[in-house]
This record gives sequence, C-alpha cells and structure tokens, in this order.
Amino acid sequence: QVQLVESGGGLVQPGGSLRLSCAASGFIKDYYRIGWFRQAPGKEREGISCISYSTGSTVYADSVKGRFTISRDNAKNTVYLQMNSLKPEDTAVYYCAALPVINKPLDYCSIATMGYDTWGQGTQVTVSS
Repeated sequence: QVQLVESGGGLVQPGGSLRLSCAASGFIKDYYRIGWFRQAPGKEREGISCISYSTGSTVYADSVKGRFTISRDNAKNTVYLQMNSLKPEDTAVYYCAALPVINKPLDYCSIATMGYDTWGQGTQVTVSS
C-alpha cells in the first residue's frame, strides 16, 4: 500500500523560498511517478510538477517553471519540491501524489490529475508580507 507524507510548508515572505518533502513508502519505483499539486481556496487543483523515480525526468507547469525544482532521493524514498522566488499567488495547500504507470517509458510523467490514486494529507504554503 502506497503511503505519502508531506512536510515543509509554512509562512514565507514574497521572494522567499521553501522546500517541501514527500516521504513515500509501499511502492515499486519503476511503476510510479510522484507529482506535486496545489489547491488555492475557490480554485481547482493544479498540477505543478512530476518526477520519474527511475530516470529523474521531470515535468513542470508553466506557472512554476524556472522557480520550482523537483528532485528525489532514492535512498530516503523522498521527493522534494524546492520553491524559490515565491509569490502571493503561490499560496495554496500543496499535495504530493503517486501515479501508477504501466506500459509507458520509464521517463514518462504527467501533471494531469487523472490517474493519481494516492494522495498525501497536504501542507499549507502561505506567501505574504
């Protein structure tokens, strides 16, 4: 059974940085991708980044490209989201999620919500002065 636990959220000033962590367990790495999503009040959940555990290949939404970096530590079974140059519009609850992938190349990844079947509990990120 796949389990995900996020940590690292908090309050930060505009222009600041935060690093979120997603500790994962109970899955076969070649068959899963880990994605980061966020949901602001009154808005739909938005996919922002994804990583292939096997190859390290990544995908980013345009809204975070160049500011956020996703990475993984295979030894710790943890995926990170380094967020720099934060803006007030980045304020949201951030979730990591697991996407089971079959019959796709190892570097395949997607930030579409469809298909992600395990979600963490979420961590609040607030960007405000």
